[in-house]
Amino acid sequence: EVQLVESGGGLVQAGGSLTLSCAASGFTFDDYAIGWFRTAPGKEREGVSCLRSKDGNTWYADSVKGRFTTSSDNAKDTVYLQMNSLKPEDTAVYYCAADDYGLGSSIESKYDYWGQGTQVTVSS
Repeated sequence: EVQLVESGGGLVQAGGSLTLSCAASGFTFDDYAIGWFRTAPGKEREGVSCLRSKDGNTWYADSVKGRFTTSSDNAKDTVYLQMNSLKPEDTAVYYCAADDYGLGSSIESKYDYWGQGTQVTVSS
């Protein structure tokens, strides 16, 4: 059974940092792409970043480029989202998702498996 479990969310002041983790199980981690998405209050879910495990290629939304970094520890089947210089508009529920074609995308319909989400709240 494929499982994705996010952790690391919380409350942080503007300008602060948080690192989210996405622990994967039930599939061959190296064959997948892992995306991060977020749903802010009153808004649709949007793609934040993506990491393609097979070659390490990454993608970031313009709104987080230069502030967020995604990385992986393949030995632990875990993907991380390091979030720096956080802004109140980063407040959202953050989800990780796995694309079993391994291509990676900013489009949520391309992903096959989703975690339960973790809340990130940035206070001003």
